[in-house]
Amino acid sequence: MEKNPTYLFVAAAALVDEKGRILVQKRPKGKPMAGLWEFPGGKVESGETPELALIRELREELNISVEKQDIEPLAFASEPLAEKHLILLLYLCRRWTGQVESPEALDLQWLPVTEIDGLTMPPADGPLVQMLSNHLLAPA
Repeated sequence: MEKNPTYLFVAAAALVDEKGRILVQKRPKGKPMAGLWEFPGGKVESGETPELALIRELREELNISVEKQDIEPLAFASEPLAEKHLILLLYLCRRWTGQVESPEALDLQWLPVTEIDGLTMPPADGPLVQMLSNHLLAPA
């Protein structure tokens, strides 16, 4: 890795519905890692905080509104990605307004956390699934 890598910050959400299922989406054709399942979210743009980037991405990708107080940091992953280095920040979200839908016609699935581990996901998402599982399945 180069001495001063370029970092790519991505904010993603583990949206948890009233049945305790997690939303995952399939990356569309024509994009890097097409066909892999991932948590919804996207790149943190210049001048944005990760939280504001996530709120914007969820509105754009899923047509839902999320308030900053309704997302909580959960975990992060660090992964080399071509000439850049990806820092993937995962937030937990249990409350939003609007009906989850994909204006871009992405494939969406609501799954128990125990079934997400069997999906083919980008390398950075894999470790986050285990952390999410530990958090959601921990005894109260």
